[in-house]
Amino acid sequence: MIPAGVTVQVKENVVTVKGPKGELSQEINPDIKVAVEDGKVEVTRPDDAREHRAMHGLYRALIANMVTGVSTGYKKEMELVGVGYRATSTGQVLELSLGFSHAIYIKLPKEIKVEAKSERNKNPLIILESADKQLLGQVCAKIRSLRKPEPYKGKGVKFVGEIIRRKSGKSANAK
Repeated sequence: MIPAGVTVQVKENVVTVKGPKGELSQEINPDIKVAVEDGKVEVTRPDDAREHRAMHGLYRALIANMVTGVSTGYKKEMELVGVGYRATSTGQVLELSLGFSHAIYIKLPKEIKVEAKSERNKNPLIILESADKQLLGQVCAKIRSLRKPEPYKGKGVKFVGEIIRRKSGKSANAK
């Protein structure tokens, strides 16, 4: 079902979705047919070949993510765990202090809104919002890769709610 305020257009193997949060488009393989009929997007495949079944599910999911993105949007929260780890945002530039000798500056794409929060006695938070789920996940993965959470003390950049498997140090094996 297409929510109110969202329009889906199909032209020459390109699906374009417009909504209150923005506009997204995705190129579709010519074998897969996409049609918009009475408030629904129909994705059909020519036969049950393995390749066509795989593309059918892929494009169905991508179009569903686009519709959700332009109507409600996606939001990811990341947490900086560690002494002296800080994040500040000015416009589309995110400045991170992650225990290196220098600050890290990341210029974010214009499709992503960023907000950095830091409260006393709480870990700093980075809140990223976008209509494009794929781009948002890619940017979050890039930020996380700068300082992945380590298993001994749990320091690093992690998603809010993510559980890090902890290891006991060498003292636990000393017997």
